[in-house]
Amino acid sequence: MKRVSDERKAEVLRLRYVDGLSTRAIAKRLSMARRTVRSLLGEDPVPRTISSAPRPSILDHFDDQIRQILAETPEMRAPSMLERLRQQGYTGGISVLRERMRRLRPQPLGDVFSTFVVPPGKRLEVDWAHLGFALPGVPRRVSAFVAVLPYSRMLYLDFALSQQMGSFLRCLDRALSFFGGRTEVEVFDNMKTVVIGRVGGRPIFHERFVEYARVRGFAIHATWPRRPTEKPFVERGIGFVRSRFLPGRRFADFADLCGQASAWRDTFANAREHETTGRVPALVFEHEERATLAPLRHEYFDADDLVTTGVDRRHRIHFDRNDYTVPWRFVGQTVLVRGDDKNVRVLLGPKEISRQPRSWSVRELVSDPSHEDGMREHRAGRRAASMLPPALAALGDIGARYFATLAAGRRSIRNEQTRLVLLVELFGASATASAIDEVMRTGHVGADYVEYVMRHKRRLVPSPAPLRLGKPELDDIHVTEPDLAAYDDIYAHPTRDPGEAPTEVDV
Repeated sequence: MKRVSDERKAEVLRLRYVDGLSTRAIAKRLSMARRTVRSLLGEDPVPRTISSAPRPSILDHFDDQIRQILAETPEMRAPSMLERLRQQGYTGGISVLRERMRRLRPQPLGDVFSTFVVPPGKRLEVDWAHLGFALPGVPRRVSAFVAVLPYSRMLYLDFALSQQMGSFLRCLDRALSFFGGRTEVEVFDNMKTVVIGRVGGRPIFHERFVEYARVRGFAIHATWPRRPTEKPFVERGIGFVRSRFLPGRRFADFADLCGQASAWRDTFANAREHETTGRVPALVFEHEERATLAPLRHEYFDADDLVTTGVDRRHRIHFDRNDYTVPWRFVGQTVLVRGDDKNVRVLLGPKEISRQPRSWSVRELVSDPSHEDGMREHRAGRRAASMLPPALAALGDIGARYFATLAAGRRSIRNEQTRLVLLVELFGASATASAIDEVMRTGHVGADYVEYVMRHKRRLVPSPAPLRLGKPELDDIHVTEPDLAAYDDIYAHPTRDPGEAPTEVDV
């Protein structure tokens, strides 16, 4: 619209409010468009009304039948409805039928929610949030561990590069320490570390997590699958982390991510005025909810990642998508691998044979050059023709004669090697060689005889390096080894008495 001069604006106003002319008359007298006159007078445009009777449809006579069928079967689709109406004489197509069914289909009621109030100290909601590949150069997805106390809205935030049981339990331990107490119930979703399945809708809880809950002293509640409304407080907390902490931030490494998150959690997330309650979570927690939490139980619980695996021919074990070396003499042994956030330890029985920094990369080889000490020298030396394995080279000639005799029998040489390697580690090569010699003097061969001589005849005590748990009250406990002779009959590999060796007679 072209700009109208002030004189013409004043003339329009005079003709309307002084002379009382209509919009049409003013537009005709001043040679203006009626739209311009209405705009100058501040009037709304007159809507155009088109009065036309609705066109009749071929489906009008079938509306009652369609409504009745949809009331009985709301999920019925247009093809099925078309088949029924064809029998009633409907000759139209399916497109117009779809449109009519869309208008006539009864709409289901939406979910209705009510606000529920959680008393202080009664409930803790826990969940993971998937953040994807948030760290540069780290080929693992980052997960945020979020825990919220519904009463005070106090939030705990932590991060992990794995959602396995060990990482989950360690995050939960740090959350309980952060709050300084425990609630009566902790609420989780269907994460595999908590729920391993359902029978008749009832959850089957993970055995290890049930034991953890018993030790820590809280009840477990698992929500229904795909029902985030059953734990709304932690879901809101996850959304708050995604919208307020992550945008615009860059992290140098995992430690930088955790450091920034801790500072943001303590200085802003828990110190702000909450949008729903209008109160500061940290103050409500400090003055109202902290006193209602039950005290923490400091009983030790093993929160390591545990894997039982074998040592391959390259003296490596596979753990959490990476490979780690162990001393070469343990090739073929079955070992227990324990991993925490910092280290990976490998144990053969009670003895720790390797400890290395944990790698959070993927397909990486973590090696220790000392694990190959003596391997090349052994390869260069003469191997015994009696199939004496490298790990038993310390048995010397007695070991060579023992395996030469063993090769002529029916026993599994591999099983014998495995058991004797364990006995050497527990009792030493000298004691094992002496026991082998005594067994052979009785006319027998077999690791079960050798073990019986050392454990029960000579009552030797295994002397591996003691396992240190990092807690003085546990590390200082000294327990004498019990006599296991009563269990020989039911032991998987029973030991047997070879009898007394014959005394030497001078001829």
